[in-house]
Amino acid sequence: MSTDPTPPVINKTDSPRPQPEQQEKRAAKVGEEMEEEEPRRKLSPADSRAVALAFIRALGAGARLPAAADQPDAYSALVRAILSSAAVSASPAPRVSCTIAVSPAVTNAYNTLHGGAVAAVAEAVGMACARAAAGDKEMFLGELSTGYLAAARLDSEVDVEAQILRKGRSVVVTTIEFRLKDTKKLCYTSRATFYIMPVASL
Repeated sequence: MSTDPTPPVINKTDSPRPQPEQQEKRAAKVGEEMEEEEPRRKLSPADSRAVALAFIRALGAGARLPAAADQPDAYSALVRAILSSAAVSASPAPRVSCTIAVSPAVTNAYNTLHGGAVAAVAEAVGMACARAAAGDKEMFLGELSTGYLAAARLDSEVDVEAQILRKGRSVVVTTIEFRLKDTKKLCYTSRATFYIMPVASL
C-alpha cells in the first residue's frame, strides 16, 4: 500500500478548452435542441457554460475599449461630448442647465437613453452646480440616486437642469431633472450629495 501524499499530476492537455468558435456553435446547437424538445431537458454543466458564455459575448463583454479611453480625463471628455448648450446661472441660487442629444452612442438595446449615461450626466451636472455654490473647494460624490420615470428615445433631445437643494458647511445636495425638450415631460430625476473635503490645519 502506497503512502505517498503527493497528489497525482493532471496533464491539462488531456482535455483542451474549447475555442470560442466551438463554444458558440455548441451554444447554438444546444439552443436549437432546447426549442425542439418538449419538455425541456436539463442542460449539462458544459452546455450551460457554453450558453452563458455565448450570451455574455453577445453583450459585447469581450470588446476592447478604444485607445482614447486610456487618456487622462477620458471619462470627463466622454460625458462632455454628449452635452450641449451648457449654461450656469448664479442668482438667486446656482443653477446649471444643458441639453443631451440622444445619439446611438448613448442608447441601450431598446434605442432609449442608457441608464448609465443618465447617471454619468447627473453626476457631472450636479458637481458643476455644487461647485457653483461652494466655490473651488475640493469635494467628492458621496451618494447618487436616480429615478427612471420615462424613456428618452433615439434622436430626441433632453433638457437637464441642476439646482441646489441644500448647502451646508461640509455638504452640498443637488437635484437634477431630465425633461424631454419637445414635451417637457419629466423622464429622469436624480439627487446627488457632495461632501466638501475639510482643510487640513498644520
